[in-house]
Amino acid sequence: MAALKKEIKLYIVRSLAIFNTPSETVELVHQEYGVKVTKQQCEKYDPTKRSGENLSEELRIDFEKTREMFLGKPEAIPIANLAVRLQRLESQYQKHSKNRVAALSILKQAAEDAGGKYTNKTELTGAGGGPLQSENITYVAATDEQVRQAIDELESEY
Repeated sequence: MAALKKEIKLYIVRSLAIFNTPSETVELVHQEYGVKVTKQQCEKYDPTKRSGENLSEELRIDFEKTREMFLGKPEAIPIANLAVRLQRLESQYQKHSKNRVAALSILKQAAEDAGGKYTNKTELTGAGGGPLQSENITYVAATDEQVRQAIDELESEY
């Protein structure tokens, strides 16, 4: 197991920070740099794993920054955008338009996606779709003597 260049180490750290598995990272490193690394070697660059607990501070900071950026910007992932999903469904529909079952399935998926079926939005409205009506609450101010008198009256009744 040869020592890795800093550039490759950073590549591994960033790959793991965006939730690629060690197996995927091994393949990506081989494709990008032509270097063979093992899954175990990659795991040493993930500070969230036990084998990566001794990762250098510089690489740990890079991992955290990359992960924070990745989690903070889901719209940067093309499939997270409705227009991109619909475009890909359209291309699938064009490919499979002769197959009725596949075409209908794709059309259904596109309609559900465009209609917002796969979102977590919840709208609260009042009767007939109007705005919610808040109830009027009346607060009563009473002295200690008035409260004691009311309690005594209730206790004597029951």
